[in-house]
Amino acid sequence: MTGKTGAASGALYLHIFVLAIVIASELIGIQRLPIGIGTVIFLPILYAFALGIAFNPAIFKATGKFLSRDAVKLSGAMITVAIMPFIAKFGTTVGPQISQIIEAGPALVLQELGNLGTIIVAFPVAVFLLKMGREAVGATYSIDREPNIALIADKYGLNSPEGAGAMGVYATGTLIGTFVFAIMPPIVHGLGIFDVRALAMSCGVGSGSMLAACTGGLVAAVPDQKDIILALAAASNILTYATGLYVGMFVALPLTEWLYNKARPSERRTAA
Repeated sequence: MTGKTGAASGALYLHIFVLAIVIASELIGIQRLPIGIGTVIFLPILYAFALGIAFNPAIFKATGKFLSRDAVKLSGAMITVAIMPFIAKFGTTVGPQISQIIEAGPALVLQELGNLGTIIVAFPVAVFLLKMGREAVGATYSIDREPNIALIADKYGLNSPEGAGAMGVYATGTLIGTFVFAIMPPIVHGLGIFDVRALAMSCGVGSGSMLAACTGGLVAAVPDQKDIILALAAASNILTYATGLYVGMFVALPLTEWLYNKARPSERRTAA
């Protein structure tokens, strides 16, 4: 009974902390910071994320008196549940904009190949600069969201070096990706290089929190294009979930394995 009571009180305190963070973030509201080439837009989700980190019991010891380790684990599990209504809302925006989505058809499908950019950019850094071992395979073959983690878990196991690399990127993406995805779209849009539809498609990387931050920043920058931004971002995110797993399974992961074996042939001979 004592354990159950403690877990219940921990969950109650967790909800109170979350509610307080949400209220504080909404009171701050959307803030804009002109930086010359564009405008950085700070959304309430950024403040909530920062406050959530600040009050993490591992960082701010005082909250450890109220939030137990089990409560912290519960908060991680609740992210998937809490994001579902948001994803459902995005799904309702696809139908009314279906004609424009079809018009963007080939670009929307082929944008999935952009996920291979993680290999081009991150693999050389991981292997040659950071001197990572096989962790580099799991860390660089994708942006390591849920479907990608599942693929690594099935092929190598999460206790493997590849699993450690994938989970490291997953955690880093969750912690930092939201900030990056909230700030980048308005800045890139301010450069005037890319069509707003292309930027909307780039928001759909298979992460609910990144999708929310990216579309929020883009809509704040181009409010008159809200419907098409939300529709294309949602369609892109759905396609990433639908096709991203296969691109990772048949293209990205084998390619990363091949590159790693070429970069570290001695390890391959040792393993053989």
